Amino acid sequence: MVIFDRSWYNRAGVERVMGFCTEEQLQKFLKMVPHVERVIVDSGVILLKYWLEVTEEEQTRRLESRIDDGRKIWKLSPMDLKSYSRWYEYSRARDEMFAATDTKFAPWYVARSDDKRRARLNIISHLLAQIPYKKAPREKIKLPKRQKRHGYREPDYPFKFIKERY
Repeated sequence: MVIFDRSWYNRAGVERVMGFCTEEQLQKFLKMVPHVERVIVDSGVILLKYWLEVTEEEQTRRLESRIDDGRKIWKLSPMDLKSYSRWYEYSRARDEMFAATDTKFAPWYVARSDDKRRARLNIISHLLAQIPYKKAPREKIKLPKRQKRHGYREPDYPFKFIKERY
């Protein structure tokens, strides 16, 4: 399994919107992608493309949460700030990328991602459903009986439990 995190499609998104490539380079890329992906699929690779969609409001919430959080501030780059103001340019870029590269043999799957946990679970579930497999034979498992207490009692001890945040 190989996961490309934006790397293959950067030309159609960030490079386009931020002016890191020419219109000619962009159009050549968009024209070439389906051909390259066809060769990959024809070689026997299961090619799954996921777009993690967040709303404008959720993007704002996530970026604002990084500003005052010392654990997350490193994630907020000058490029993020420039990109933030270009929501609709990125939306247009996504739309054109989908139009050019969403093919029957290598479709895009969009995951609503405002809730990260649900998005991850939905993507994992979808991904696993796309991969053919045979169930492995397994013996039926039966839990053994637990031992008897033999006089054991829970202690009256002040355990220092950690705060449950999740």
